[in-house]
Amino acid sequence: MSAGSAQLGWRGHDRGTPEYRRILIALGFAGVATFAQLYSPQGILPLVARDLHVTAAQSALLISAATIGLAVGVLPWSWLAGRIGCLPSMRIALVAAVVFGAGGAVFPGFEAILVLRVLQGLALGGVPALAITYLHEELRPAHTVVAAATYVSGTTVGGLVGRILAAPFAALLGWRVGVGVVVVLCAAATVAFMLITPRPLGSRRSRATITWVVKASLANLRSPGMLVLFAQAFLLMGGFVTVYNYLAFRLEQPPFGLNPFEVSLLFLAYLAGTYSSRQAGGAARRFGRTGVLLASVAVMIAGVLITLAGSLPLVIVGLVVFTAGFFAAHAIASGWVGTRATVGRAQAASLYNLFYYLGSSLVGWFGGLVYAASGWGATVALVAGLAVLAALLAGSFAARERMLSRSPR
Repeated sequence: MSAGSAQLGWRGHDRGTPEYRRILIALGFAGVATFAQLYSPQGILPLVARDLHVTAAQSALLISAATIGLAVGVLPWSWLAGRIGCLPSMRIALVAAVVFGAGGAVFPGFEAILVLRVLQGLALGGVPALAITYLHEELRPAHTVVAAATYVSGTTVGGLVGRILAAPFAALLGWRVGVGVVVVLCAAATVAFMLITPRPLGSRRSRATITWVVKASLANLRSPGMLVLFAQAFLLMGGFVTVYNYLAFRLEQPPFGLNPFEVSLLFLAYLAGTYSSRQAGGAARRFGRTGVLLASVAVMIAGVLITLAGSLPLVIVGLVVFTAGFFAAHAIASGWVGTRATVGRAQAASLYNLFYYLGSSLVGWFGGLVYAASGWGATVALVAGLAVLAALLAGSFAARERMLSRSPR
């Protein structure tokens, strides 16, 4: 325990202290345990489709089912955190997710697997719903922007590890083995999270009632600024998941002809997001959140347009650029929610995640219909259009706020 933690008015751990480092490392393990499980089937969807005799859009429901469950679960998890604290809630969530994930790897039948994926998503909702709130409770306010961006960069590692690890095992031994290996990894990451997290000195529990959760949620939904941030989550995440869901199907076809393992290596593009999300936090402190957010969305649009090329190296470049832009935008928007919320910070963060994963579920599924009907060009047009809409909303709201701030009362 740091000396200042026992003093009245203590406002959180300082950057560079052992507790600060332990919290970020532990959340890194939580990010691996969450996002590796959530997205491990994504790189092997063609194998799933062939084994279970379903279409590309149906196989993508394995992703949408989990993200729908996560979206539904974020508000209940925020209520539970108010009763027992953020850290105990996240521990319960990760253990439950591993149990449901193990079931999904062995249960026969597409429908049963979808049910277990929904339940796994419900459990996993406890981590992204509470991680940013946990940071705001445990760290000094001056450090939360950089810490939140660091956490987001850690989640990219989880998403990458799940996809890369599942593919070679799935190619050799079947997709169930690939998913099962990821579940074992996530169980180990869950244990590490439990052992590394320091005692939650700053966590504040409350007798939060369901009525309070609803009122706090409605208050955030009535805030125009919060709605703009929620729109960023829905639109940008929807486009991001659409690209990663269906690019594998395109790259298995001529002129590319890649096998599942080769396709999975494209997920190394996530490392660009690991870097860009961390850098976005520092850039926002220097240049302002709005400017960095809009620049990040512009990078996304440029990247997805490059993937239209018929050359594999250019497709890879486009994917790297697109991924870097998305995670930078997400780091800014998600961290901004906690700062902007004037009431119900946990509910505000949960609503952001609700819209984030609704975008993943709904747009990710709809993108499959677009791809099946009109091909990759139409899919890219959908993703670019969503990003343009997100930028217009953010830019127009920022302009409105500047105008109001300059107007006399």
